[in-house]
Amino acid sequence: MRLLVVEDNQKIASSLRKGLVQEGYAVDVCHDGNEAATLLRMVVDGYALLLLDVMLPGMDGITLCRTARGMGVRAPVLLLTARDTVNDKVAGLDAGADDYLTKPFSFEELAARVRALLRRPAASLGVVLQSGRVLLDAARREVRVDGTVVITTAKEFSLLELFLRHPGQVLTREQITTQLWDLDVDTGSNVLEVHVKNVRRKLAEAGLDEVIETVRGTGYRFRG
Repeated sequence: MRLLVVEDNQKIASSLRKGLVQEGYAVDVCHDGNEAATLLRMVVDGYALLLLDVMLPGMDGITLCRTARGMGVRAPVLLLTARDTVNDKVAGLDAGADDYLTKPFSFEELAARVRALLRRPAASLGVVLQSGRVLLDAARREVRVDGTVVITTAKEFSLLELFLRHPGQVLTREQITTQLWDLDVDTGSNVLEVHVKNVRRKLAEAGLDEVIETVRGTGYRFRG
């Protein structure tokens, strides 16, 4: 899943990005509200979740949230702010935010809030996914083949989740990298191929061969 972090404090933004990437998300970061609004219009497939600091240059987070909703963005919005008054929280929620986290906060709490928001029906599109012999529990972040747990890295899990959300559908390399990696990824590298190879190997070790088909010149298809 691809997330957008909008935070003007570059140290905080970098820390959030690092932690969320380790959780298996693709993360884009910007430091200005106007820049974020432009990015929301540019990213065709959209974001799974937005994390918006309230105090932003260019356009504050609450206005940005209201603008995003006016653009038709349905992704959950988590506001981050040093303000903790009731009026501030009400203003954010009225603008269309789904949750509110007051600074300072622990990354563990933020990660839990993100997982909770992504479990909501509109965001998660189903918590438990199954295709053939593969079952993926997005809430527990667990993959099973015929009941046997398959240990995956965070990125491998995200790749399998994307495949299981589109069984039988050909996904292009661009579609996959757009959803699973941020804007800085080198799409000409073999990073995607390496992850597909590792997922294939782990599924094969669990007794499931040849479920991820390479569609030459295009991308991949999951045939679970």
